Amino acid sequence: MNNNENNNTEVIQYETSGTCCRLMQVAIRDGIIEDAVFMGGCNGNLKGIKSLIKGMKVDDVIERLSGIRCGDKMTSCPDQLAKCLIEYKSSKLQHIN
Repeated sequence: MNNNENNNTEVIQYETSGTCCRLMQVAIRDGIIEDAVFMGGCNGNLKGIKSLIKGMKVDDVIERLSGIRCGDKMTSCPDQLAKCLIEYKSSKLQHIN
């Protein structure tokens, strides 16, 4: 996780598992998603997800996307994004304690 001290935006990277998208990079500021970049995966769908999550609270994205499956796979790009954000929140809590 990188922390840009100039504007308090944190940029996190997450290597996905079980999806066509291989890597996600998410910019978060004050608990709000500012931007997201996806490497690999279904271009149109991931552009749609990016557009929908911009400006959303991290907790709201987790709630809406957790558990979504892609066909017969046990996960999906939206589910992996939720896992990414859960990991981010967990790391934030560990830094506080």
